[in-house]
Amino acid sequence: MASHIGRRKFLATLGGAAAWPLAAHAQQAAMPVIGFMSARSPEDSVHLLEAFRRGLKEGGFVEGENVAIEFRWARGNYSRLPALAADLVSRQVAAIVAAGGEPSGLAAKSASAAIPIVFGIGGDPVALGLVESFSRPGGNATGVTLLTNLMEPKRLGLLRELVPGVSLIGVLLNPKFAPASRQLQQVEEAARSIDQRILVANASTDEELEAAFAALTSERVGALLVTADPYFDTRREQIVGLAARYRLPAIYQFREYAVAGGLLSYGVSITDAYRQYGVYTARILKGAKPADLPVLQPTKFETVINLKTAKALGVKISDNLLSLADEVIE
Repeated sequence: MASHIGRRKFLATLGGAAAWPLAAHAQQAAMPVIGFMSARSPEDSVHLLEAFRRGLKEGGFVEGENVAIEFRWARGNYSRLPALAADLVSRQVAAIVAAGGEPSGLAAKSASAAIPIVFGIGGDPVALGLVESFSRPGGNATGVTLLTNLMEPKRLGLLRELVPGVSLIGVLLNPKFAPASRQLQQVEEAARSIDQRILVANASTDEELEAAFAALTSERVGALLVTADPYFDTRREQIVGLAARYRLPAIYQFREYAVAGGLLSYGVSITDAYRQYGVYTARILKGAKPADLPVLQPTKFETVINLKTAKALGVKISDNLLSLADEVIE
């Protein structure tokens, strides 16, 4: 009898132990999965992903503990985005974060009208058809607009102040970027309003980047406006290096360019935007509907000047421009 009772206890114990991996598997299977797709590259987005995870954590989600993330990267090749979005949809992710500008948001929106989408773009989501309005997005998408694509006229003005009297300013533009035509229109209008001659050079590949800088230099441009574009972000080091090689004072959209050696940047904090992507994604995982979450817009813009680069280029920064700077890198 004692032997029989011991055997029953052993079987009960064995049964409980056998159930542990099954329970763990069921818990893992129930963990929501976020599909994170971006037009950018993982190498230039390390600090941005840290900010995204920080936003998720603020909302109660930690990767590997109660949420999983599937990453997909286009590495500046926008034509890859529709397939990346379709792949995430086929995996039935709980939400899609479409980062890295308009091409990513548009690809996600085209791939699914049901899965919640948090986009990060640089322009007007209403004009793009991503949402019905800023305050009441409707549909399955909401997110953040950094408005950076709409700041080209401001950057042109700052560049003029940086190098006053320059007769010809170059404009680097990616024609494969969805907002490119609007960016060009705004830059041309701004240039006419201040009687500034500009020369546009198109580039959407590494070879075209090299050729664009060579062509601008041969035309004797005195400064360069690098328009807002996720592909350019993936080639930040290359572009900053080309500007240094050809001794072109240049202005860019994000602080990261100035930190990498670019002369001047004007835009918003992209890291804060990525934190907001995480916050919104967490709210959606908790049951909030994208249709009810207003599209967020930046309220603070920052000017960053790299004085070391200015010295190397022989550019004297005016006292007025220095007073406008939120950060000066020495």
